[in-house]
Formats: sequence, structure tokens, C-alpha cells
Amino acid sequence: MHHDIHVIGGGLAGSEAAWQLAEAGLKVRLSEMRGSGDTTPAHHSSDLAELVCSNSFRSDDADSNAVGLLHQEMRALGSLILRQGDTHRVPAGSALAVDRDGFSAGVTAAVEGHPNITVVRERVDALPDGPAIVATGPLTAPTLSQSIAGETGKDALAFFDAIAPIVHRDSIDMDKAWFQSRWNKGDGTDYINCPLDKEQYHAFVAALIAGEKTEYREWENVPYFEGCMPIEVMAERGVETLRFGPMKGVGLDQPSTGRWPYAAVQLRQDNAQGTLWNIVGFQTKLKHAEQVRLFRTIPGLEKAEFARLGGAASQHLPALARASGPDIAAEIAPERPFRRADHRVRGLYRKRRDRIDRGTFRRGGVAGAPLAAAAGRNRAGRAADAYHRRGGGGDVSADERQFRPVPADPGAHEEGRSQEDVHRSRPRGAVGVAGGGMK
Repeated sequence: MHHDIHVIGGGLAGSEAAWQLAEAGLKVRLSEMRGSGDTTPAHHSSDLAELVCSNSFRSDDADSNAVGLLHQEMRALGSLILRQGDTHRVPAGSALAVDRDGFSAGVTAAVEGHPNITVVRERVDALPDGPAIVATGPLTAPTLSQSIAGETGKDALAFFDAIAPIVHRDSIDMDKAWFQSRWNKGDGTDYINCPLDKEQYHAFVAALIAGEKTEYREWENVPYFEGCMPIEVMAERGVETLRFGPMKGVGLDQPSTGRWPYAAVQLRQDNAQGTLWNIVGFQTKLKHAEQVRLFRTIPGLEKAEFARLGGAASQHLPALARASGPDIAAEIAPERPFRRADHRVRGLYRKRRDRIDRGTFRRGGVAGAPLAAAAGRNRAGRAADAYHRRGGGGDVSADERQFRPVPADPGAHEEGRSQEDVHRSRPRGAVGVAGGGMK
């Protein structure tokens, strides 16, 4: 089939980019290796936009949260991912969480049913000639990663990412646990909460630190992504760290006492039927037997049955912010206008939003119009992210900056400040600060 543009990768980003381009009237070839006999260590199906980590797209509050603002911008731009997210939404307080299977099935059906998109199940080993968007993410096939590195001459960005366990709802002891959203947001009963007193909490932290962990010697010196850090790594930072992170008890009224518990473990609904619940913020690289043993010491989870256990993986991304120009595009060569969103930004919603930008910029290039330059003033979430990706302003170039993924922060909407600058200066508790943002 003739195509105007080739999109490689059928995840959240590639699916959104293909949809935006197709809606603009362009013919799109979407290549996805899953379904062709190839897969990745993290995926379980061949569906497009499969969620392999959290089922939460984080806050949906557009008035006071940078993530919620980006959600609203994406809806206004006709985002397929947000449309399917809204369709397959499950209770999660003020966050947008989805039934992961229904969501990916909905995206797959929409993309495969679009008359301007041809989905080809194939592994792409080299950068194609002509207009292309590479949206293969951190689990890119090694051959394609080598091809990108050869073209750009850029080193890869590597970091650890982790996955939290999922529990069968009927194995949770609701005589000890209770339904409540923190501060009664949403319907007020969107989460299951398991309380720990001071003695139980300290024993649990000590057991986490001492627990047997999976070793990844070949990935030594690879940093952790701060927004998805294994719980045992957080525990090693200090005995109180978890109590001010994923195990905080504030805003939760324990029925037996009428007071906030010393610490709490929250579970969030993972499917539409309400039969599966994931343990919020419990990404881990503990060995599977250790996970079962330790997590069953949590009050209410003594007889927990796990549908999925946690894990960790090393993620590798081409460091293409260093090749980016003012239109946020990596210009490899004039005869090959390769456009690639860099991954200094991080998070499910930002990948999708970034692909709206990719589709918009790439559409202009295919149509013969000049590519749109990123906004110089950070008056909206998308413009602020563009500003951040280009190095954050000032006299410091992207090459010289520490290259790492960061979440969104409304402070980065301020002209002349990168998100990392804002993170360093923003007081504790400010909206959008990295960590604990998956609720």
C-alpha cells in the first residue's frame, strides 16, 4: 500500500501519532513487531497501546495539576488515547485509571478500523527512507536501536523501570481493609486501604530492605526513574520515606479508630469488573517468592492471591534531545527528515501527548508546509514540555544538561525555567512534584 508516512511502534505514542495523521487525511503505515512472532519481555498481548505498567494516567484535575491540564489539551486535540481512556475508565479518585484490557482492545479496534491506516505486524530493523516517526519506546528491538545510534551518533539513555503487583479482589480481607479515596476524592470509595500501625510499618520496612532481590549485574550503574522507583529502594533511603510516599496514611479515616493510620497500603481497581486490584506504588524487584511472603504480612492481604507479581526492567532510549532543533525534531540528514520525540519527558500521558505534537509537526512536513516551531513562551502544558525538551533555556545546551526523564510540573510553564529547575526550587508538597503521582 502507498503511504505518506511510516510510523514504527504501536504503543501509546505510535497509535496516537498514526491516528492524528490519518485523521488529517494522510495514508499511514503502522509497523508493530508484536503479532509477527516477536515480542518484548514486558508485553503479554499483541494489542496496540498495551499498558504494561500502571493502569493510571495520573491526575485528571485540569485546574490544579499539570497532568490534568495536559489531559484536557489532548482531549481538545481529538486524542484517541484519551477518548478510549474515558470510555474504559475505572474508579480512581481524581485520577484517570482504565481497564487495561478494554482500553488496549478499544485502541486496537479504532486504529485497525481507520481507512487511512494500514497496520503491518513486522519488526523494523533499520530506519526507513522517507518521512517516519519512530515510536518504539524503551523496548526497541536491538537492531533498530543500533540503526538509530548509527544515524545520530548519540548515546542511549538508560534507567530502571518497575511494575507493581496485582491482587485478586476476593482474596482481600475486608474486615481489616476498607474502601476510601484519600480526602474522599472522586466517589470517596475508589481505593481499598490496608492500615499498618507503627510496629507493623517498621517491621515491614526492615523486611523490604532485607528481602531477597533480583540482581541485574549487566545493568550496574543504571539509575532508577524517580517516578517509578522500586519500593525497597525507597525504603533504603530512610525508614520514614515510604510513610511520606506510597504508604502515607494522611487523608484516610480508619473505620476502627476514626483516625488516620500510621501508614497504609492502597490498592486501585485494575479492570472494569472490579475483580483485580493493583498495589499502588509497589513497584518492586524483589524475587517473586519474597513478594508473596512479604506482601502477605500487610494487614488485609494475609491470604492475597496474585494475578501478577512485580518486576523491573532496564529501559533504553535514544538520547535524541541532543539532536533536536527548534522544531523539536531530530534532523538526521536533509534527504531523510527523520522526526523523533526525545524522551527527556516521561509518563504514559506525556508519550501520548507528544505523539499529537509529532503528528502535527510531521503532517506539516509531509504536506510541504514548514514544520511548526515550538512555542517560545510556556503558556500551556505542551509548549512548556517543548521548551523543556530543548534544554530549558538559558546558556546551557541540551548536550551539557543531565539527560533524564522527568514528570510534568506546572512551574515549568514559567518562561525561562526548565522542569528540573522548578523541581529543585519548588517547596515540598507542591502540585506536580515527582514521586507518588500515579494516583
